[in-house]
Amino acid sequence: MARVTTPPIDPLLRDRRSPSVFDPTHTLDDSQLASLLEAARWSPSWGNTQPWRFLVGRRGDASHARIVAALSRGNRQWAPAASAILIGLRQVGAEPDDPKGGLRTYDYTAYDLGQSAAHLSVQAVSMGLAVHQFGGFDHDAIAAGFAVPPQWEVLSGIAVGRWLPSAERTTDSPDVDQANVEREERPRKRRPLDQLAFAERFGEPLRVGHGE
Repeated sequence: MARVTTPPIDPLLRDRRSPSVFDPTHTLDDSQLASLLEAARWSPSWGNTQPWRFLVGRRGDASHARIVAALSRGNRQWAPAASAILIGLRQVGAEPDDPKGGLRTYDYTAYDLGQSAAHLSVQAVSMGLAVHQFGGFDHDAIAAGFAVPPQWEVLSGIAVGRWLPSAERTTDSPDVDQANVEREERPRKRRPLDQLAFAERFGEPLRVGHGE
């Protein structure tokens, strides 16, 4: 479902969406997964520090099962059907073997993790895939289950797969939560630009247009 924007933007950005109904028969092969992670790898970071890591589980493997077990009740209703679930981590302390004692500050590592996830999302759209990012899971359970070192913080989840729109669902399709279906198929909305970009002082709109 294409989204009309004014002014126009690249279709990869325009058509991005965060579905909650994924095709449970779709699989993500090694090449596709590598492309997604490569896009994340080449995202910008402060001083090229690349302070992000990903835990990866593909549907059917042990890592996926461990991640699913830690999901919140609401996310457990839809996320397991995605082809893969990634958990994003950000650096919060120096590595033990870092002779310089790590970064001067870790204040921006969440920002850089977010950029890498955004790059992954755009790459996914270019491959005909969809991404739904989320935060509802037991962060401590993931940290313990994957032996995450203390200098890394478990932060966010990323479900990746093929969106299964209503037009493609049949009586043989798996049951889905109707609330999820209704939410993802309602018109997408964003605040107008004059509520997001300011000039001279906070709240003073930058007059460049009113695209949503």
